[in-house]
Amino acid sequence: MAAPDAVVNLDDKFSRFADHWSPKTIGQINDLHLKAVKAHGEFVWHSHGDTDEFFLVRSGRLQIEMRDRDPVSIGPGEFFIVPRGVEHRPVATMESEVLLLEPAGIINTGDVIDTGLTATEEWI
Repeated sequence: MAAPDAVVNLDDKFSRFADHWSPKTIGQINDLHLKAVKAHGEFVWHSHGDTDEFFLVRSGRLQIEMRDRDPVSIGPGEFFIVPRGVEHRPVATMESEVLLLEPAGIINTGDVIDTGLTATEEWI
């Protein structure tokens, strides 16, 4: 775990894993976890009833599909916040590096269980 006053190198953190849709916690800000995730392909439709979800694209491109709303496409240096309770599915047509900011303990599949994608909390 990175100390609050430590410098964290994102190139180093992203080089430590290759799996897709399996967020790795790389820092903590109060009760929030900063997570690094490599995205490619389609994730599952899901929602988070109690929290918004923050996506910041570092490289590549991420499309956030949402039920009853137009999809949003975000590229490097852009972020989007999915409002709590909105069913959504991230999609990446190319490998993309994404940062997530979420309350500690949030499961990446939200209200969907047993998908094979639900990640345990892993710090790198």
